[in-house]
Amino acid sequence: MYRKRMVIPVFGLVLLQYLSACSGAGDTAPPSPAPLPTASAEGLWTGTTDTNRTIAGLVLDNGVYWILYSVVGNPSTVAGLVQGDSSLQNGVLTSSNAKDFNFEAGEILDATINGSHTTKQSLTGTLAYVVGRQSTSFTTAYDSAYDLIPDMNAIAGTYIGPVTTTEDVTVQVSSNGDISGKSTTGCTFTGSFSPRTHGNVYDVTIAFGPQDACSNKSSTVRGVGFYDAEAKRLTSAALNGTRTNGFIFIGTKP
Repeated sequence: MYRKRMVIPVFGLVLLQYLSACSGAGDTAPPSPAPLPTASAEGLWTGTTDTNRTIAGLVLDNGVYWILYSVVGNPSTVAGLVQGDSSLQNGVLTSSNAKDFNFEAGEILDATINGSHTTKQSLTGTLAYVVGRQSTSFTTAYDSAYDLIPDMNAIAGTYIGPVTTTEDVTVQVSSNGDISGKSTTGCTFTGSFSPRTHGNVYDVTIAFGPQDACSNKSSTVRGVGFYDAEAKRLTSAALNGTRTNGFIFIGTKP
């Protein structure tokens, strides 16, 4: 399933190298949008798990979520990404299609989430794996940075970060939302950022070049981005339509 296992340093830029045996090298169209849930646990959420991991994630107004989690006892190193769709009814949150991209074990795991939500206060729940792992519970609090107005001028700039200990990537983001980048091994990519209509969050699309150095060779991925203006830090994650390949971007401007 994995070509290479990576542990991702925070403040760096890392392109994940997920590639299943059945995924193709070409552009994969995204799946049809899921029906909008009656409500969502929309917001930016930060907290911890019962296994002493730090987590931070976005839940969009349509219920789609993107959650990063750290190495046990080390909040400065990202250990994985959980992504999927959710719905919310009477304060009860459910998700039947969670994918856990676990960098430590080099696995992509299917899971479900059941939890509870209090608007702009708390989001708690349990991540239960379909096979192979013990369930994990989490507790998070709402971060009011989600309520700020997206600012493309603030995001604009050049970001440089490591892919590995021997490879760097330079990414340029313009105020009109254009993205371009190149790694020191020769992988090029272009894309776009655009503010969503709800929350301080952005839609992201990245198209990778045909170079063999690109793990997402000749494909397009879509996801979200969040900018912390105080830290000058841009965090973004995106996946292909089959959720078998993608990237994570965590970088700061000078």
